[in-house]
Amino acid sequence: MTLSHRTLKDQMYEVVFKSESSAGRLFDKILIGMIALSLVVVILDSISDIAQRFHSILFTLEWFFTLLFSLEYIARLYCAKNRIKYATSFFGVIDLIAVLPTYLALFFPDLHALIDIRILRMIRIFRIFKLTAYVEEYAHLGHALSASRKKILVFLSFVLMIVLVMGTLMYVVEGPENGFTSIPIATYWAITTMTTVGFGDITPHTDLGKLIASVMMLMGWGTLAVPTGIVTSEMSRSHGRRLLAQASCHECGADHLEKQDLFCRDCGAKI
Repeated sequence: MTLSHRTLKDQMYEVVFKSESSAGRLFDKILIGMIALSLVVVILDSISDIAQRFHSILFTLEWFFTLLFSLEYIARLYCAKNRIKYATSFFGVIDLIAVLPTYLALFFPDLHALIDIRILRMIRIFRIFKLTAYVEEYAHLGHALSASRKKILVFLSFVLMIVLVMGTLMYVVEGPENGFTSIPIATYWAITTMTTVGFGDITPHTDLGKLIASVMMLMGWGTLAVPTGIVTSEMSRSHGRRLLAQASCHECGADHLEKQDLFCRDCGAKI
């Protein structure tokens, strides 16, 4: 199907859902900017002094962004290949959540009887998740996490066994008189100690308990490094595979092409 014979819906789909064309990339960049600005408005609106002083400006900006994202949501519903699938997808729900609170506050002004409107408005912070749909690096990170999920699950199960064993041991050593009133409480202490958080609400008092705590702290350093290494390794392998699969155009220099492409997606030159 040539460009001249493509319907308006097809062309909108390429711009709204795809990023291969220059128009699609421009659309994504503008949308990222609008999302970032809308988040600034949400954050400023949470500061009482600024909210009172610039109420009219913030109110106008909020409705501007709400109407803009509403049009985007309608456009996506219109040109989506499967509207039900898009509406019920993760980003479809996020798109809806991004605009819903403002309309609820308008049409249901007495809603504060059930839930604080201000809390409801803060749901707009979910717009930040929309950013992940338009930044390629988020996709790479998602692929790396997905590819290493089995290793991470095995590692987490190992950590769970460690904290359960150490927590139970501390419950036996310290006992209720030192704050370790149950195994779950002792396990909570083990988790905060191994993650090097250490709130200090529960602390060992016996010499043996302090020795166990010291071992847990040292183990925590290595524990935090393992999942980072797993994901980083997978990201490196994924980056290497992408470099092998990519091709570049000798005419315009585009480097986001695939090896199997016969023509450049930007300028149409033969590769």
